[in-house]
Amino acid sequence: MQRCPWCEGFDLYREYHDHEWGVPLRDDRALFELLILEGAQAGLSWATVLKKRAHYREVFDGFEPAKIAHYDDAKVAALLADPGIIRNRAKVAATIQNARAFLALTANGQRFSDFLWNFVGGTPIQNNWATLSEAPTKTPESDAMSKALAKAGFKFVGSTICYAFMQASGMVNDHLTSCPRHAAVRQSTPR
Repeated sequence: MQRCPWCEGFDLYREYHDHEWGVPLRDDRALFELLILEGAQAGLSWATVLKKRAHYREVFDGFEPAKIAHYDDAKVAALLADPGIIRNRAKVAATIQNARAFLALTANGQRFSDFLWNFVGGTPIQNNWATLSEAPTKTPESDAMSKALAKAGFKFVGSTICYAFMQASGMVNDHLTSCPRHAAVRQSTPR
């Protein structure tokens, strides 16, 4: 298979590319997890985060916003001492703040998924890139998402992070046209 070249290097990366990246994601908790992990990636590679993802899920209570929102100083200290995650105080604090923002946003009955997918009109944007260099790092849609998330109290949600999130969650299909996943993602069922 001629995959998108960014995923070559190790099996976990290829597995992620082949089964998750770009598949439309509509589950609120899973979208929250992905947004947190994309923020954790800031300044690092996705490969670094992907290798730590299973441990993140364990120590961040399965990314349940209601649990994370109540983390205290002792929990924060334990997280910052844990080599299985990215031990950045600002990113850990942002995770807690983002859980609180998630709960506030959804308190009126609005689904997080609906809030996020509105930035692409509810339907994935189907791009047709031949090379990685054609894909943007941000778009007007990611700019709008970034501003709205920041206004709602979220942290580590710059436009570039939001665009990477949109790619990963299937809001945009940025698999290269030469990659078999491009056509498969276009026809995939939301997860």
